[in-house]
Amino acid sequence: MANIKSQKKRNLTNAKRADRNKATKSELKTRVKNATASIGSDGADADLRLAVKRLDMAASKGVIHPNQAARRKSRLMKKANASS
Repeated sequence: MANIKSQKKRNLTNAKRADRNKATKSELKTRVKNATASIGSDGADADLRLAVKRLDMAASKGVIHPNQAARRKSRLMKKANASS
């Protein structure tokens, strides 16, 4: 454990941020999985739109790198377009 006051505060801040990022990443995985599973069905458009929105939001908040968001959106859309 740190003895320096600023480092103690930093540890608390990092823990809060890690929890917030973990929740966002978990939701991302769920949304992308739902969108992939629904490809070819009736509700695919809504699921795809939601997954893309969440990827963009995560990238804007700094949870994932913008290039990672672009890559994942590209792969998702490629799968969707191949099925239709």
